[in-house]
Amino acid sequence: MKKIMLIGAHGGTALILIKRLLDETQDDLILFLRNAQRLQQYQDNPRVTLVEGDVLDTAALAQAMQPADIVYSNVGGTDLGAQTRSLLAAMQQVQCQRLVFISALGAHHEVPGKFGAWNEQAIAAFLPGFREAAQLLVQSAVEFTEIRPAWLTDQPEIDYEITDQGEAFKGTEVSRASVADFAFKVITQPERYRRASVGLNKPNTDGDQPRWM
Repeated sequence: MKKIMLIGAHGGTALILIKRLLDETQDDLILFLRNAQRLQQYQDNPRVTLVEGDVLDTAALAQAMQPADIVYSNVGGTDLGAQTRSLLAAMQQVQCQRLVFISALGAHHEVPGKFGAWNEQAIAAFLPGFREAAQLLVQSAVEFTEIRPAWLTDQPEIDYEITDQGEAFKGTEVSRASVADFAFKVITQPERYRRASVGLNKPNTDGDQPRWM
């Protein structure tokens, strides 16, 4: 039995992952988010600790992280670099070594063709943060798994393929359930994908942009 800390625990992928961890493991969860009232359905669950806080408050983050064996980060925003620095500093303080980190396609300039060019424009404000975070992970001593999903859908399906760092990204979309499934596998088998960056996409979704655009 492990203690898993989920940061940004109200995110769509995180919510799916929380349910799976509670249903399919005996692990205890530390759910860290800005507004704990959003997850009040878990407040009486003996396996769940709700912590309200800001990831940029390194001291508070480290205090909440103290019991954790594995950290899952679902944070984002244009200041992702600053958030990642705080996260890694907290992990160093409490000597927690295992991190599952949600990033995005394009973090390594790995998306080819017209879709790559479209993606650069579509998330131009956020890509610098993803790219800074990717560099910070590599420079750290943390045993990280960086997950780079394609554009996310809410389809209730688990259907994905993997590309490794250095390979051209495939496809344009992937379901949140698929991303949660891969994260679940890494959390439950933490010896896998250590210090690795992995792209996730639904097979046969290649195109110049996601199909719903």
